[in-house]
Amino acid sequence: MREAASELFAEHGFAATSTRSMAAAAGLSPALVTRHFGSTQGQRAAVDEYVLDRIGEQLRDLGSVEPGRGPMVSLGEVSDRVLGADPVLRGYLRHALLEDSAASAELFGRLLPGARAGTERLSEVHGEQAPDEEGAPFQMRCLILGPLLLERVMQPNLDEPMFGPEAPARRSEANQ
Repeated sequence: MREAASELFAEHGFAATSTRSMAAAAGLSPALVTRHFGSTQGQRAAVDEYVLDRIGEQLRDLGSVEPGRGPMVSLGEVSDRVLGADPVLRGYLRHALLEDSAASAELFGRLLPGARAGTERLSEVHGEQAPDEEGAPFQMRCLILGPLLLERVMQPNLDEPMFGPEAPARRSEANQ
């Protein structure tokens, strides 16, 4: 059910996704979806938790980045692992963060602790302290989410996929 909802939210957004369409995509009855999640908002909350867990896993794995390559390159590598291989996750985050709602502001707010932990971990790995410890997590999110949010308008102007194997690292190297 969560995967079906993720795909529909990613493709159509929340306002255009009904409990009935989620049920049909999952091959279930609408009553079962409603019983399990309560509403479309309940399903969205379940998808948000899954997304936050996936992103948190990758940020916890920052210890596997190579020291000496610079924090921005490491950030590009993590961005590629989180977003590069998952167009549904990218589409979901795009819709969730652009809809201008309390739920989207809450999701962004819940992404910040992971970004704080990520910037701290990158500082440890690379021996470089962020000049602005309060602003660094916001900047980290901007660098990761900017390409995601602008993917649809940027891609036609690029020669290779926006989230292809080398693109996130190349964008990160450009920030150094």
